[in-house]
Amino acid sequence: MKTDNITLKRLLLPTSALVLSALLFSSCEHKELCFDSGNSTHINVVFDWRYAPDANPESMSMTLFDEEKNIDPLQYIFTGRDGGEIKVPLGLYDSLCLNSDFQDWAKLRYTDDEQSFELYTIDSDILPASGLSTRALPAADSNNSERFATTPGMAWAHNVDHIDLSQITDEKTITYYPREIVCHYTVDVLNVENINNLDGSQVDATLSGMAEGYHIGVHAATNNTVTHPFILSVSKSTPNSLHAEFLTFGETPDVDVPHTLSLYMVYNDGTGHTFNFDVSDQIKKAADPTHVNIVVRGITIPKPIGHGGGLIPDVNDWETENIYIKM
Repeated sequence: MKTDNITLKRLLLPTSALVLSALLFSSCEHKELCFDSGNSTHINVVFDWRYAPDANPESMSMTLFDEEKNIDPLQYIFTGRDGGEIKVPLGLYDSLCLNSDFQDWAKLRYTDDEQSFELYTIDSDILPASGLSTRALPAADSNNSERFATTPGMAWAHNVDHIDLSQITDEKTITYYPREIVCHYTVDVLNVENINNLDGSQVDATLSGMAEGYHIGVHAATNNTVTHPFILSVSKSTPNSLHAEFLTFGETPDVDVPHTLSLYMVYNDGTGHTFNFDVSDQIKKAADPTHVNIVVRGITIPKPIGHGGGLIPDVNDWETENIYIKM
């Protein structure tokens, strides 16, 4: 058996757990991980990237869920994107695959059940451009109760159910067809007056009402919502404009919430200005919900902004401006 690029993990997580507990199979202390030849079989795992040919994950995971609940879920980690040969206890399994190089932006929970298995975004405590604490921000009406969460990175997943490994075979192949599970968003702020007041080229912004995570086993975003901070940069192609590109898990499937785009200007005199745009229609009526382009216009930067990414402990006063979007 080839094991140089494969790691086996046993998932012992309660429903509320946030991180994986790994038990490598180098010892026979854990009976689920010690597969004798009479109670296990070899399978070849293949990741077919026809639906995401440019994907470049550092590693991929495969999780097996015993349909009869005789053993805890088993997770295998494959270096790179190609898969490999593994040894599995005999049984009937449901399964899913997911790239496993997400530790800097996401966590897993509810990993003991395929239908609940969730990848979700971690907290974001500061605005990325200014360093201002998100706790100091004047929340828009639509995101008063939402936590601030980092935007997702790239993620690919697929699941295969009812895998019959009840008998020893010479070789069985399980093929996964990973697809992107994230949505691509762009934001353009046009006709920015006094854009030269920016000392540097970046402005903090947030987008509210976005799905917190993704349920791999049911191919759907979660119904909990978060607010994503991100950076708007001065456009190199369009004069007097700001532009951003980032990823999300899209809208919640069963909960209809508004979406507010907020821009945060922190001036040299210690005061702040917030521009709020209701962009709900642009998101909800997008022709392709996986590729959404948000366009707003009509802001003026009245004072110089010169913090340039330095840590700002506080803002003396916030002025909020709600801007109506003409469709």
